Amino acid sequence: MARRVDETTGGNQYAVPDSRPAAPPTVSPLVYDGPLRSRLEALRELVGLSRTRLDSRTLAEAGRVLDEASARRRLSGQHTVVAIAGATGSGKSQLFNALAGVAISETGVRRPTTAAPIACSWSDGAASLIERLGIPPRLRRRPLPTGDGDSPLHGLVLVDLPDHDSAAVQHREHVDRILALVDAVIWVVDPEKYADAVLHERYLRPLAAHAEVMFVVLNQIDRLPGEAAEQVLDDLRRLLDEDGIALGEYGEPGTTVLALSALTGDGVGELREVLGQFVAERAAPARRISADVDIAAARLWPVYATQRRTGLSEQAREEFADRLADAVGATAAGEAAERAWLRNANRACGTPWLRLWRWYQDRGEPTTGRLPSRTQADEEATARQRVEQAVRTVADRASAGLPAPWAQAVREAAVRGSRGLPEALDELSVRAGVPTGRPPRPGWWPVAVLCQASMTILQFLGGLWLLGQIVGVMSPNLGVPVLLMVIGIVGGPLIEWSCRMAARGPARRYGLEAERRLREAAAGCGRARVLDPVAAELLRYREVREQYGRVVGAGR
Repeated sequence: MARRVDETTGGNQYAVPDSRPAAPPTVSPLVYDGPLRSRLEALRELVGLSRTRLDSRTLAEAGRVLDEASARRRLSGQHTVVAIAGATGSGKSQLFNALAGVAISETGVRRPTTAAPIACSWSDGAASLIERLGIPPRLRRRPLPTGDGDSPLHGLVLVDLPDHDSAAVQHREHVDRILALVDAVIWVVDPEKYADAVLHERYLRPLAAHAEVMFVVLNQIDRLPGEAAEQVLDDLRRLLDEDGIALGEYGEPGTTVLALSALTGDGVGELREVLGQFVAERAAPARRISADVDIAAARLWPVYATQRRTGLSEQAREEFADRLADAVGATAAGEAAERAWLRNANRACGTPWLRLWRWYQDRGEPTTGRLPSRTQADEEATARQRVEQAVRTVADRASAGLPAPWAQAVREAAVRGSRGLPEALDELSVRAGVPTGRPPRPGWWPVAVLCQASMTILQFLGGLWLLGQIVGVMSPNLGVPVLLMVIGIVGGPLIEWSCRMAARGPARRYGLEAERRLREAAAGCGRARVLDPVAAELLRYREVREQYGRVVGAGR
């Protein structure tokens, strides 16, 4: 049993070592409320969905919060762990002893006086919480019984930390480690160091989201004359406001700011009362975890949030399909099908003399007299370039506005899908292009062929009639045979022209159908290989964005 000097009363009292066994099974674990559970579940889903897209360093803070929330939930929910932190000479150990009512933490002129964290528990069942802080049994204490029933600080576990500005690196490591585990913290400042840049920039400002589980105590006001204490306290509030810390004034939630003297006891009773109410609420652990979630969500904001609408518009999809259709030559294939229809119509409905002349021209035309066509290698290179350009364009549009990791994932999905796409388009252009053989004939074609044959027969009849008159076999009569020949000569081209006009509509529809068939085939190939993988990445981003919204929105 260690003997200490109580500087508050000047008397000799004894700190009681906490040698009691671990927390009994009757201690109930911590239970989070519905909104906090929802936020933690959303954060866990968010981390799980993002592991393949984000590096481990980006998700480290969120993973730490989940681990700490899970660990804290398994421990006592009837205890609140509060750390007392401060700079060298701020008097935090004096305040620790004053709250405990017994000399537990060593105080004196030598600095630093607190070399290792010391814990004091006002009730049973806190052993597992103290073990989580890494405080050995030899540094665990219990306050002396008051003799008047339950203490107003029942359920409190108070931890005296080493100086956060200590020259010893190990002391600062203790402070940083335990501050990440406790439920609340009391910052003790003195009139000389309350504006210290290290305190504000390294601790208070980063912990601004934890305002509801922080107390800032201006100690040693007995050294300030007259109204100087109020002036320093006002300046301290101003600095806290600049740090972004919400102050718990006028009934609003936030940091409690008090002025006291641990040496004389002035204001310690008020702090004990406020601290007792704070512990009795048993809300500090959940508030601490909720604030940790807020900080983790804020750090993840750049990799999830976007200020613009994302995704692929219908126009972008249609333009991608049009580019692929151009690559496979859908328009040219449709025009070729239309020309084939018209050519078949001319062959079927043309006059025999014109058909004979065309046959003679086709037979006598040398192959070298035709226009030179592009080589197959040039066409394949051009088609490949068009496909690559289409993929780059759709990837850029799909990734526009996305955070960098997700934009990169979308582009990679598009590139993976584009591998082998030109070859696949070549194969389907052969299968879905212009069908082999002659185009189908409409029902009126046999009638047109019969009429054309009739005109030819009339020409032959008129010619034979005239020949019979010339040789004297038939009586002279020029009118009728000439009329027959004129009808046959004029009627043949007229029927051919009429059939050509009538064939334009079906030929155009046939060409459009061939073009549509090839376009749909190219669009289906591009959709399966590029658009669907890109859409899957966008869907994954929307899922994580929804989970991120639950993490952020449920707490606001």
